[in-house]
Amino acid sequence: MFDKYHTDNFFDEMFINNEENLRTRNHYGLVQDIFSSFSGKDFKAKQHSINRAFVEHGVTFTVYSDHQGTEKIFPFDPFPRVVPFNEWEKVEHGLIQRVTALNLFLHDIYHDAQIVSDGVIPEHVVKSAEHYRPALKGLDVPENIYIHICGSDLIRDHNGDYIVLEDNLRCPSGVSYVLENREVMKRSFPNLYRDMNVRPVNHYPQMLHDALKFVAPVRKSDPICVLLSPGVYNSAYFEHTFLAQEMGIEIVEGRDLIVIDNIVYLRTTTGLVQVDVIYRRIDDDFIDPTVFKEDSMLGVPGLVGACERGNVTLANALGAGVADDKVVYAFVPKMIEYYLSQKPILKNVPTFLTYDDDERNHVLNNLESLVVKAANESGGYGMLMGPTSTKKERENFSKKINENPRNYVAQPVISLSRHPTICDGICEGRHIDLRPFVIYGETVEVLPGGLTRVALNKGSLVVNSSQGGGSKDTWVLRSN
Repeated sequence: MFDKYHTDNFFDEMFINNEENLRTRNHYGLVQDIFSSFSGKDFKAKQHSINRAFVEHGVTFTVYSDHQGTEKIFPFDPFPRVVPFNEWEKVEHGLIQRVTALNLFLHDIYHDAQIVSDGVIPEHVVKSAEHYRPALKGLDVPENIYIHICGSDLIRDHNGDYIVLEDNLRCPSGVSYVLENREVMKRSFPNLYRDMNVRPVNHYPQMLHDALKFVAPVRKSDPICVLLSPGVYNSAYFEHTFLAQEMGIEIVEGRDLIVIDNIVYLRTTTGLVQVDVIYRRIDDDFIDPTVFKEDSMLGVPGLVGACERGNVTLANALGAGVADDKVVYAFVPKMIEYYLSQKPILKNVPTFLTYDDDERNHVLNNLESLVVKAANESGGYGMLMGPTSTKKERENFSKKINENPRNYVAQPVISLSRHPTICDGICEGRHIDLRPFVIYGETVEVLPGGLTRVALNKGSLVVNSSQGGGSKDTWVLRSN
C-alpha cells in the first residue's frame, strides 16, 4: 500500500521523510501494520459497506449550486487520522483558552467595551462587523455565556504546528459526521479501534444537552430545550435531526413556536409547553422578523423580546457572530493577552487587514501569492487562491478590495499537512484540516478529536464539502 507513497516535502501526519526513506511515526505503527495487510479488494468491500451505512442512516449534506441534485453522501475516507495524547493536550488547552477569551470579548463589547477604550481593537472594526448587534448592548445572558458551541478550524503548517484558521461561533456544523464516522469505523475496523485505545466521542450529545440545561434562564430540574432548524432544505438538516434525536429533545421550525407575553411556547397536540432553551441553527438575521429581516419565514416573531426579558436562552447567543468575522479573528491573540494575561497557546495565521492603507497596498501588489477571504463568507466561497488564480480573477478581487476594504483579509498560503488517503484504490497524500468542537456550559470541554476534512482533489487545499472535500475519523489516543 505504501510502496509508492510520497510526502512531496509536505508535513505528513503519518510519515517522516528521512532522506527519501519514509519513517512511520510511532502512533501510526499499528495502523500501518493492519492497513498493509489489506488488499485493494478488501478496501473496496469496506468502502462499499461504509457507503451503504451512510445511505441507510441518511448521512447527507446539500450543495446548493449543484443542479444535478442537491442531496449528497458526504465522501468518507476510511484511513483514520491518529492524534497522540500529548499532541491533543496542547490543542485542547489552546482551544479552551481561545473560547474563554472570545466569550469575554463578546460580553465586553455588549457592555462596557473596555477593550475598545483601551485601544486593543479599533472601535470601527467592532461596529462595522456584519454580525455586530448594537441593539443588544447591556443585555445580560445567563451565566454570561455567549458561545455555547464553537467549531474552530485548525491546520498544521510545514513544521507540524497547529494553527487556528478561523472560528465558527454562529451555527458551527459537522459534529454529526464525527459521530457517524466513528460508528462506521468501529464496525469496519473493530480490532484496530480497540487495540489503539481511542478516546470515545459518543458522549457529545450528552455534553451539549447538559450545557443547554445549564444556561436555562430559571433553575429547573429538567428545563425544556428544543432545536430550532430552518427545515428540510437546509444543508445541515441531517445534523439537526440527528442531534435532536440523540439529545432526546424536539426539533422544531419557527412555525412550531409562539411567543405570548414574552414567553416562548411549543405548540403540541396537548397544548402549549413553555420552552426554556433554544439551540438555534438559524442565523440572527432570520430568527425574529419583528427585529431583523421582516420577510423571514424561518424565525419566531417576538423571540428577541423574550430573550431580552430573560424568559428564554438562545444558544449560541444573539450577536455572537461578530467574533466570526475574519477581521476580528486577527485580534484574537491580543484578546487572549488582554483578558487572560496569557500568551496564545495556538497561533493565528498571519493576516493582512486591507482596511489599513499600507497592508492593502501590500496585498494588491502580491495577490498572486496570497489567499484573500471575504470577512463573513464560509464554505470556501468568496475566496481567492492567489497561486492558482487567473489574471481576470485577481483584477476582480482588486476591484472588490478597493470598493470595500473592511470586507477583506489576506493571508499567506499555508501548506496544510497531508494524510494518507485512499483515492481510486491507491494510497496518496491529501491535504487535511481539523474542526474540533468546544462546548461551554458549567465548564469548557473539548470533544476528543473532531471532524478531519480532506481535500479529495489532488493538490487542492480546499477541504470544504461544498468544494469537493470529504472527511476522516479522528482518533485521539489515551495517555497510556
